[in-house]
Amino acid sequence: MPGAATPPFDPYDPLGLDDLLTPEDLAIRDTVRKWAADRVLPHVAEWYERGELPGIRELARELGGIGALGMPLTGYGCAGATAVQYGLACLELEAADSGIRSLVSVQGSLAMYAIHRYGSEEQKQRWLPAMAAGEVIGCFGLTEPDHGSDPAAMRTRAERDGSDWVLSGRKMWITNGSVAGVAVVWAQTTDSPSGIRGFVVPTDTPGFSAPEIHHKWSLRASVTSELVLDDVRLPADAVLPEVGGLRGPLSCLSHARYGIVWGAMGAARSSFEAALDYARTREQFGRPIGGFQLTQAKLADMAVELHKGVLLAHHLGRRMDAGRLRPEQVSFGKLNNVREAIEICRTARTILGANGISLEYPVMRHATNLESVLTYEGTVEMHQLVLGKALTGLDAFRG
Repeated sequence: MPGAATPPFDPYDPLGLDDLLTPEDLAIRDTVRKWAADRVLPHVAEWYERGELPGIRELARELGGIGALGMPLTGYGCAGATAVQYGLACLELEAADSGIRSLVSVQGSLAMYAIHRYGSEEQKQRWLPAMAAGEVIGCFGLTEPDHGSDPAAMRTRAERDGSDWVLSGRKMWITNGSVAGVAVVWAQTTDSPSGIRGFVVPTDTPGFSAPEIHHKWSLRASVTSELVLDDVRLPADAVLPEVGGLRGPLSCLSHARYGIVWGAMGAARSSFEAALDYARTREQFGRPIGGFQLTQAKLADMAVELHKGVLLAHHLGRRMDAGRLRPEQVSFGKLNNVREAIEICRTARTILGANGISLEYPVMRHATNLESVLTYEGTVEMHQLVLGKALTGLDAFRG
């Protein structure tokens, strides 16, 4: 508008993307950012170094208290937030650590989402209010030791025995597994025309165990487990009644991937801001390194990719809120934003030099975490093939 004052350039919001947010959006973002600053950032380097997430149940209850669990779901104690608001929360949580965002994503976008969308009313009433409050932690059992990108080949079986189901098999790389009170487990059925079915499994059921996975060099401030199902007997009403086949788990994964589109930009933002602050104060050859052309080129490229990624996340969030978001578009966002986030972290590490590998700074922690984020919820190659099929109409998954 002629005569209107142009706002000053903000290095932390160079495109003015905050103008896209409502006061409620900003309030939710600020609430999650403050929680992460108070409860995660002072401790996360130590948690990461020790390879554990102490007090995870207390953290889950606190996250439930601020409405971050099952955030975009409605009813049953869930916040009923918009997709954009949920995305903003994911960004702020992953700016603290990918492990914290993973806790929230698995709880809300996988376990709770599966029950909310495909469960019976009895299942919803039993589990969702307690999960929304963080009183019960959930996990999602799909990936197996020998079957990650090809879940149709899963070996976990569910067989009828009278009116009961009996589950046998193993799941691998399961976030929240050993602290979960309920697991959503997907299994091949032998006498159902739907093939793969989802089951709501209380983790105190005999035959269920979840040994924790150790010796990780990524997502160290996160609980990762194996699920072992040794003739786990469940009643007939344990099955998710409203879905059969791969459509069920894949729709849950698409919902979780949407959160990653935002979350990865949180890790990127944290690393970019660490590099920017460092470049302004670190002196070499008699002046701050931010005054050298090569450093400025790195910072400019990082800022461009970071805020393009946030803008892409906003666009996908608006489409989800309008009911127009397609799985291929989620693949577009996940593929781009995680790849760019890793590159931003690596470039930030070069600006910090040797300090970049120290846990006194967040950069290396984010970089190693993102190596896992790059793989889970669909590898780079799988999302490339999803987009390749959408672009050409030809299916390359089976060779």
